[in-house]
Amino acid sequence: MDNISFKGGIFMRSITRLNIQYAHRFLNYEGEAQYLHGHTGLLTIEVDGDVDARTGFVYPCNSIKRIAWDFLKNFDHALILQEEDPLLPEILKVYEAQGIRNGAETNTMVGEPFENELAKAYPECRLVVVKKVATCENLIEVFHSLLKDKLNIKKMTFASGDNCASAKF
Repeated sequence: MDNISFKGGIFMRSITRLNIQYAHRFLNYEGEAQYLHGHTGLLTIEVDGDVDARTGFVYPCNSIKRIAWDFLKNFDHALILQEEDPLLPEILKVYEAQGIRNGAETNTMVGEPFENELAKAYPECRLVVVKKVATCENLIEVFHSLLKDKLNIKKMTFASGDNCASAKF
């Protein structure tokens, strides 16, 4: 049982929740989800560590939120598409024609750019391109890949609409 914190014999963990508004669609899916649609997602991040005697926290939730939000705001009020989605080049063309492909003054939710084996963010145009379909399960994998070196994450849960997934690390 590595990195387990106890206070008075009770297992302790800091838990933070972040809301993410996004739009996506599922390629090769028969049903409503094949159409572009939006969700309110709730990401729960559980962090292990020693309880700080001074603050009483395992890890201050506001600090978890600040660290996570630097990357996750790329997903908020954004479009998430698979890299092979035929909508992707068309959306980029429309953004270019509108003069917003490289950002706009009103885009105040610009997150840290990232590109890894699972996803690439285009913060300037509120777009994330993913390798796998943007299910709750696959998005947890993307979120964890972005945050695993910054936080001692032991569990993530992502709920979106009627769907929910959870993973322990």
